[in-house]
Amino acid sequence: MHGTIESAAKLDALRARATTLPLEQFDPGDPELFRTDTFWPYFDRLRREDPVHYCKDSMFGPYWSVTRYNDIMEIETNHSVFSSASSLGGITIRDIDPDLRRESFISMDPPRHAAQRKTVAPMFTPTHLDNLALNIRKRSAECLDNLPRGEVFDWVDRVSIELTTQMLAVLFDFPWEDRRKLTRWSDIATTIPGPDGLVATEDERQAELTECAGYFARLWKERIAQPPKSDLLSMMAHGEATRDMDAKNFLGNLVLLIVGGNDTTRNTMSGSLLALSQHPEQYRKLRDNPALLDSFVPEVIRWQTPLAHMRRTALNDFEFRGKQIKKGDKVVMWYVSGNRDEAAIEKPYDFIIDRARPRTHLSFGFGIHRCVGLRLAELQLKIIWEEILRRFDHIDVVGEPKRVYSSFVKGLEELPVKIAA
Repeated sequence: MHGTIESAAKLDALRARATTLPLEQFDPGDPELFRTDTFWPYFDRLRREDPVHYCKDSMFGPYWSVTRYNDIMEIETNHSVFSSASSLGGITIRDIDPDLRRESFISMDPPRHAAQRKTVAPMFTPTHLDNLALNIRKRSAECLDNLPRGEVFDWVDRVSIELTTQMLAVLFDFPWEDRRKLTRWSDIATTIPGPDGLVATEDERQAELTECAGYFARLWKERIAQPPKSDLLSMMAHGEATRDMDAKNFLGNLVLLIVGGNDTTRNTMSGSLLALSQHPEQYRKLRDNPALLDSFVPEVIRWQTPLAHMRRTALNDFEFRGKQIKKGDKVVMWYVSGNRDEAAIEKPYDFIIDRARPRTHLSFGFGIHRCVGLRLAELQLKIIWEEILRRFDHIDVVGEPKRVYSSFVKGLEELPVKIAA
């Protein structure tokens, strides 16, 4: 079923199912709902009728869903009860074999989390971002100038993947000719193995991640032998909290930085063009007034929500909104639902590029685990659209997007577009 474009009638029927299915049968984490883009009415109903919902049976086992904006922020900031620790399952709805779990600073609790996060934080200071901006603009211009005119091409591959992978290669000072390996490893890190997936089995997935670790281990040895430089790998190699990481922690942090720098920006870059094509009046507004990019960028990030959820594990029994969460229970914070919560965001289903408070969204998380690279993500999106608006009057989406089979990464695999000759 993956990869096919369903008929409008079939998609309407899939969405309508959310209105008739008993709540106790709801499994909002089913990746098929995200592949078909039919999950929205499930979360609408949960926010209204059962905002802290228990699913007792799914492909990921039992889990709680937290679906309202303010409730998500409360869970996100309660570290004494809700843990991110990889040893308990980490940050995604999918449980990994305990022997294969890899610690990263996003899957650590205080106080260890802060020390490792602080090591890479200098990459994202205003001064460093100013330097990166020059590089981003140059590469964006080159990428856009090389796009075909008058023929259909895949925006995801030619623009979103290419530009985010180039940026990752710069951040890591990674061999340029091998940069697409970063894209592959990012996809492998988050894919669900199966007959229609990128890999058929978990063993194949682990083999590719082991290849990633080996490649970076060679680069790591080079960086240790050199004076400190301003790339992420050198920062970790020379950082007090990270230079003695074990192999699992090393790979865990690599995967975090690769996925964080790749998937989120890539999917927002693709989602921004799709959103404008679906809202032509907003596209006109942006072309008429490019100064609106400052509010357009965070609105796109809210609209797309490139990571649909984050997960926590309860450290002890806890009553929340009248529900009894038990020690060891999996608690999923649905950012994608919080970003459509009418109680927190005015007209959340409207795409409004001049929204008064566009940064009221959960796409980057909240609290100590808020995305360390959020300003870089915003900068990349702003620059690419500045360069697009300078060059093209319009970019037409000419077919249905192909969406990722995942309830964690909310993204587009393909987006066919055409630029007039």
